[in-house]
Amino acid sequence: MEGWRGAWYVPCLASLETLQELCRKENLRCKSIGITNRSLKSYEVEYLCDYKVEEGKAYYLVKWKGWPESSNTWEPRKHLNCPLLVQNFLRDKNEYLSRVREGKALKVRKHVKTLKPAIADYIVKKAKQRIALQRWKEELNRKKNHKAMILVENTVDLEGPPLDFYYINEYKPAPGINVLNGITTGCECADCPAEKCCPKEAGFILAYNKRKKLKIQPGLPIYECNSYCRCGPDCLNRIVQKGTPYSLCIFRTNNGRGWGVKTLQKIKTNSFVMEYVGEVITSEEAERRGQLYDNQGNTYLFDLDYDSDEFTVDAARYGNVSHFVNHSCDPNLQVFNVFIDNLDLRLPRIALFSTRTIKAGEELTFDYQMKGSIDLTSDSAEGLSPSKKRIRTVCKCGAVCCRGYLN
Repeated sequence: MEGWRGAWYVPCLASLETLQELCRKENLRCKSIGITNRSLKSYEVEYLCDYKVEEGKAYYLVKWKGWPESSNTWEPRKHLNCPLLVQNFLRDKNEYLSRVREGKALKVRKHVKTLKPAIADYIVKKAKQRIALQRWKEELNRKKNHKAMILVENTVDLEGPPLDFYYINEYKPAPGINVLNGITTGCECADCPAEKCCPKEAGFILAYNKRKKLKIQPGLPIYECNSYCRCGPDCLNRIVQKGTPYSLCIFRTNNGRGWGVKTLQKIKTNSFVMEYVGEVITSEEAERRGQLYDNQGNTYLFDLDYDSDEFTVDAARYGNVSHFVNHSCDPNLQVFNVFIDNLDLRLPRIALFSTRTIKAGEELTFDYQMKGSIDLTSDSAEGLSPSKKRIRTVCKCGAVCCRGYLN
């Protein structure tokens, strides 16, 4: 456009391989994404699509990385230097057969000459899912602001990454809501906690012991040192603000609860595990969205009701790992209200702490009805206002003490 002097940049949603495929399909060069005269003739196996035997030789149908599917070719096994991809191919084939035969012992013929189209189709879908989940894992780890790793795992079905979820590290306020408000000073402690440290100034005790484990009861607030305090990053009273210290795995559950989260490390009792973040919206907007979520069978709204019912956190579209944590009527995580750089009692940060020792590999859960130390059981639902009475969502937590419903 003549006279245009600025530039408007938007993020590209296509993967590098997709862009490379488009360039190769149109015979275009683009140095910035690695398509040059030399690379136009480079080939790397992305995944294996099919299998056949001809004249006693085994062939695999190869999808080449950065090339469109129309460029797939049949290659003899001896030409392929990708043992992991061959292993994935065979595992996916056996997994499909196992599911079709409902877990019965496999009787695979030794001299299979071709695969049935349904098997080949499943293998391709599984390969694409594996690539999509790997890209999602890399994206999550790029966006997180803590040191611990986030892994992704699905050995249950063909579900890929959620399409309308955006990872954030802190509250995303709706227009007109200020989540950083009123803090202008901090403690002068050389060694927290001192006589006038942040918790004592607020009228409460320090929340952590010398081992940096929680020592207060549910329902009491946590006041951590803030960005104006003199103490350094190793201060005893800086825990939640550092982010989760544990490597976690977002995994697909096998009992219809969708995605869940498990810890990859042992977590001791009363340890900080993660923060619950999302969009901060008004309670009126939360009521409107809640009707929609209940119809979908989803629960992502968390009322910030420490001091009032004015605001709610909605983690449906914007959130962190806590978005995927499932409910349990017998949870291993407990909710606490935290104040750091914002002392507005209407807008506490929500932190999840362990209620007991949690083994490596164990799923993390919290009670969706948990409000500080108050437990809204199904029996107390009759006392809720008409605006709070919505469609009941059946609970699948499997706990002995299960109340039967999420809300």
